[in-house]
Amino acid sequence: MAKLSQDDLLAQFEEMTLIELSEFVKAFEDKFDVTAAAAVAAGPAGPAVVAEAAEEQDEFDVILTGAGDKKIQVIKVVRELTSLGLKEAKDLVDGAPKPVLEKVAKEAAEKAAEALKGAGAAVEVK
Repeated sequence: MAKLSQDDLLAQFEEMTLIELSEFVKAFEDKFDVTAAAAVAAGPAGPAVVAEAAEEQDEFDVILTGAGDKKIQVIKVVRELTSLGLKEAKDLVDGAPKPVLEKVAKEAAEKAAEALKGAGAAVEVK
């Protein structure tokens, strides 16, 4: 079998349908035990884009840093957010700083933080 040049291979790929090309990529990944990943654009903004993407979180922790003056209200909110029993919620509030929710979506973390702040607690979202 003759070795094909890069141009010859590209010409062959041009003749393939998207489905055929997709099947080829899957077969290539299986045969050589690799994964085809999307290339990151390089250029003046390239490193900044990569750093920005690395910093963007999709999971957040809601940490109770203090109960404030309305401890009973904070315990009620903690119970609603976590489904903990009364004793467990009280222990969590008394032992602040402690995480109330871990690895939740940004929207859920913000809602929980607002609810806790509304009850008078000091909250941190990480």
